[in-house]
Amino acid sequence: MKVLVAGGAGFIGSHLVDALLKEGHEVVCVDNFFIGTKRNIEHLANEPMFHFYEQDICDLDAMDRIFAEEKVEYVFHLAANSDIQASANNPVIEYKNTYTTTFNLIECMRRHNVKKLFFASTSAVYGEKMGTEVAETTTPLEPISYYGAAKLGSEALISAYSYMNDLSVLVFRFPNVIGPRLTHGVIFDFVKRLKEDPSHLRILGDGTQSKPYMHVYDLVDGIMKFKDVPQGITLYNIGVETQTSVTRIAEIVCEKMGLAGIPFEYTGGRGGWKGDVPVFAYDLSKIHAAGWHANYTSDETVAHTVEQVI
Repeated sequence: MKVLVAGGAGFIGSHLVDALLKEGHEVVCVDNFFIGTKRNIEHLANEPMFHFYEQDICDLDAMDRIFAEEKVEYVFHLAANSDIQASANNPVIEYKNTYTTTFNLIECMRRHNVKKLFFASTSAVYGEKMGTEVAETTTPLEPISYYGAAKLGSEALISAYSYMNDLSVLVFRFPNVIGPRLTHGVIFDFVKRLKEDPSHLRILGDGTQSKPYMHVYDLVDGIMKFKDVPQGITLYNIGVETQTSVTRIAEIVCEKMGLAGIPFEYTGGRGGWKGDVPVFAYDLSKIHAAGWHANYTSDETVAHTVEQVI
């Protein structure tokens, strides 16, 4: 197929681009480097099946021209603001980079009769459920962050467009995803702080925040496995069954950097910032029943990622 990857120079998007090219697809990558980087796709500079547009997806007219020129058959939508702390201080970031990008892409799909879509959603649509295992169809959707709200709004738009235009849509709600090419997040922050001052480590919250951390290789494997879905919306939670606490992440980072035993300084509070979900767990029975399981546990994912970041 000829596919379009929105946000294809980003952390997850660039790994998906690699997998799609490996499978023999022609890839049109669109990214404005808001979070993505040129470094993530520089290895594809001489790849004849890879075409890159440096373009803001919020420009509907420009995106309409790309769709008209490229005549893609499948859209993989990974363009969003993935730095939730940043949007906590400026909600416009989510309206523009998470919600508006979704509307523009599916409107271009409607105009150009593109019928297949993958949408990267998030565990943040569930909100704070106090560690209860959240399920796709039975758990209320009550986001507490602007990011989660923009993703949930995007899911609603996709639902309407899917019904009105007979789309085939795969939606994954995934947790924290980490691995090679990571550009921000708790591991990235810890490594940066320790390189600047290895005498101690400041940790937001009380350190008991505990979430599943999923390897980007596992996520991309799931996307590739399930991308060919029937008409309508196919929705899965995807992730790992285990969780890793912030304190344990700090310990792993310090161990890998040869700084085991340095003091940790906690800022206090249940969450690291307003809108943070401190404890989270998934019900993964649906995707497990469909035949997919993660290869890495949460702790293994953290350890492998730290080795690559440092």
